[in-house]
Amino acid sequence: MSDLFQENNHRHLHGDSTKMASYESVLIGEKVSLVHADPPYCILTRRRKKGDLRDPKKVKNENEAVTRFENIKVYREFLNQWMPLAVNSLLPNGTICIWTNFLGKEPIKALASSLGLNYWNEYQWAKLTKESDGNEKMARIYEVALIFVNGEIPELSLDDLPECWSVVSHYEEEGSATKWENHPNHKPIKVIEPLIRRFTKIGDRVLDPFAGSGSCPEACIKLNRSVSCIEILDKWAKITQERIRFSIENHSL
Repeated sequence: MSDLFQENNHRHLHGDSTKMASYESVLIGEKVSLVHADPPYCILTRRRKKGDLRDPKKVKNENEAVTRFENIKVYREFLNQWMPLAVNSLLPNGTICIWTNFLGKEPIKALASSLGLNYWNEYQWAKLTKESDGNEKMARIYEVALIFVNGEIPELSLDDLPECWSVVSHYEEEGSATKWENHPNHKPIKVIEPLIRRFTKIGDRVLDPFAGSGSCPEACIKLNRSVSCIEILDKWAKITQERIRFSIENHSL
């Protein structure tokens, strides 16, 4: 597998999103309208009282893609490694969406403010449970993305799309999780698509510094946006490059 994959103006790098060289490789001097970032969440290392490691709680398909941080300080250091680089890639008035859990909200907001970003809102994914015998479905807030603007928060005009700050879907909405190896932090295209539609136009470039199994790249290609993405783990980098090829063949206009 080549470290840098390019096809139809889409670029994917098997590389490290905490390194400036990675951004230079996938952007080639371009700035982006949207950074869609789904980085490791602020999940802390679990230890017993004496300090030895506890077995992590079992999660679906737990593997090397699940990252644990020793403490909040280490998590903040991680944010400081990649966020300034991603923010530097934004166009004036561009948008950055950062997926996180409860513990990650405050560190992300604090760093974003220090980088000159304005906090806009929180985009919420309500995950549907499986149907019961009575055909009843329940939804709960599953994950959130914090939305920041590299400039002033825009006001809607009469011609703009409506603002969308929540979406309801199953984890396996369109069968893409199973098809692409069940990444532990999988996002359905249905969850990502409203963000791309709202914060970009046809032909714009989107940066995804943590591509995972490639849901964001597929959504961008489907919506006729260009995508630059980075993934550090070999397994998922290979899968995302395969998914980009598939998306170009099946979704490109």
